[in-house]
Amino acid sequence: AMRGAITRSSKLFSTTTSSTSNTTTTMTVSSSSSDDNGAHRSAASKLSALRSKMEALELDIYLIPSDDPHLSEYTPEAYKRRGFLTDFHGSAGTAVVSKDEALLWTDSRYFNEANLSLDADHWVLMKGGMPKVPTIVEWLVQQAAKYHADHSKPLRIGIDPYIHPASFEKELDEAVEKKMQDDAEILTLVTSNPNLIDVVWGEARPQLPASPFRVHPLEYAGATVQQKVTEIRNQMEEKKATLSVFCTLDDVAYLLNMRAMGDIPTCPVGIAYATVSNDEITLYCDPAKIQDDQVKGHLKDVTCKPYDDIVGDLKAHVKASNKNKVWMDTSRANLALVSVVPTKQLVKDQNAVTPMKASKNDAELKGLQEAHVVDGAAMAQFISWLETTLEEREVSEVEIDQQLTGERAKQPGFLEVSFPTIAGVGSNGAIIHYSAKEGTDLLKYLDKSQPILIDSGGQYTYGTTDVTRTWHFGDEPSEDFIDAYTRVLKGNIGVDSMIFPENTPGFVLDVFARKSLWEAGLDYGHGTGHGVGAALNVHEGPMSISPRWNNKEFLKKGMVLSNEPGYYEDGNFGVRIENLLEIQYVDPKYNDDPEMEAPKGKKKFLKFEKLTMIPIQKNLIKMELMKPEELDWLDAYHEDVFKKVSPLLKQGTPAMKWLEKSCGKIDRS
Repeated sequence: AMRGAITRSSKLFSTTTSSTSNTTTTMTVSSSSSDDNGAHRSAASKLSALRSKMEALELDIYLIPSDDPHLSEYTPEAYKRRGFLTDFHGSAGTAVVSKDEALLWTDSRYFNEANLSLDADHWVLMKGGMPKVPTIVEWLVQQAAKYHADHSKPLRIGIDPYIHPASFEKELDEAVEKKMQDDAEILTLVTSNPNLIDVVWGEARPQLPASPFRVHPLEYAGATVQQKVTEIRNQMEEKKATLSVFCTLDDVAYLLNMRAMGDIPTCPVGIAYATVSNDEITLYCDPAKIQDDQVKGHLKDVTCKPYDDIVGDLKAHVKASNKNKVWMDTSRANLALVSVVPTKQLVKDQNAVTPMKASKNDAELKGLQEAHVVDGAAMAQFISWLETTLEEREVSEVEIDQQLTGERAKQPGFLEVSFPTIAGVGSNGAIIHYSAKEGTDLLKYLDKSQPILIDSGGQYTYGTTDVTRTWHFGDEPSEDFIDAYTRVLKGNIGVDSMIFPENTPGFVLDVFARKSLWEAGLDYGHGTGHGVGAALNVHEGPMSISPRWNNKEFLKKGMVLSNEPGYYEDGNFGVRIENLLEIQYVDPKYNDDPEMEAPKGKKKFLKFEKLTMIPIQKNLIKMELMKPEELDWLDAYHEDVFKKVSPLLKQGTPAMKWLEKSCGKIDRS
């Protein structure tokens, strides 16, 4: 028998929940809602309003995560409920409110920001990952066990199932089983109410965006919607699935060859779900998104339904026949959708779009190559401006961000940045996810005495870029800085130069990025490489290069990954050098025919080709640490950069002069 148990309230996932739409809930709360998104309401006022709603619904605890219904990395303002309630706006964090406590969990990136943002009279910061700090699930189970011991009834925990991953309930279940020695029901998960934060937020809550979809041209997509759907249906037949559900926004955009701008900051996707059955393709979205005539024509073979209809349609599909099976990647789906499908009718595997999207076709790679060449031209314009300007004055991190984005904006097909620019001068370069803001104590000005780390990228109609360079424009960088810079560069070259057999997972390559750093007793705390979308999200799965060996996804032809080793000395400086790479076969005949088998007893090998076309600063390199073949790599890279980027610049301009100087052969004397 299961030790300990949780139950779920019987009125499960009522479709009246307001978390998936802009419809106004009938629940009301007395509060001022005319201010700026409720930002000026006190912590006491917001918590009091929430607790009165909890009391009315007999909830003991309420959870407020950072997610939207699609578990997106970046979320629209309307879904920033945790930010509204806590006044802490970091990208990671979950708030937990009980009758007499209000707790916020976040990770070490945000401890300082959270301390400054939270009202300490009402909120307690839980420093996730620190010793003796329980996880949220551990804390909930502790509270439930204590409550059950005191009251002989289960603790009632309220959640909005649309903004919790499907895995949450399982984690809670397993933690209860581990804690309890009997099968007492110590916890009830209440999922049937509208999102309570929306009720407290009231009219001040921003409207959900309804940015129009646009057609992503076949010239850049490389495969039609019908070709993709045919492949999905072939795989559905193998899985005996009758319906495939696509929950993440980049899956939907990729599947239907559509993009949008404005729904999710820096991500060219639109808020929607999609499903594929044996005879129908269905898009669930706000009708305002598909009014354009070109989009309507593009979707002529797609059934378009209101966004909220997906839950009812899923229920109807599984009820129609117990032989119907729904294929949904439960690691990337919300609890509300997964819970309406009986376990026996659920295929939980990675969906068919994920590997298709990860391995880019020739058209997608061509678009990415083009984007990186124009990105190189923009960077040449920007760095030549920055070098000249620093001869006359200091430049703020915010101005650096604006000027760089301005140069990208001059390039054909530029839409927006691909993530918020990180421009960290001196010690700010050691803050991994730093974001410069005017009027803050952290804001720094670049001069010739300090280094700057700039991590930035662009979304173009034909491709996505992401590059990091660390620059120092003075004559006297410190010995420690030059040593770290060189070791980071050696790590970048180490990964870039690897030749590896098929069926190699990314974690196998991670050590090559760290080898030189490790030799000096140094390391960095983040992964080395993430997948990148083709005119899609800058962070894309399922592959990565990371010391976390649990990601066993094989690296495959056509995948695009970042290569970004770094080193960070708190309070002093940060170094990171990042290029994007595409994977190709070493033997070109396999690129033309990837299905071709290797001769008996032989393997097919893969290598990286560089996408990023931006010089690496040469006068920061500690020559005695470099091997001749590493210097050869650098010269060959700069020759390639000059060959591809120089045609986009005018002779005699500061940008061209800078490119010529930066791409010259390194002095080995």
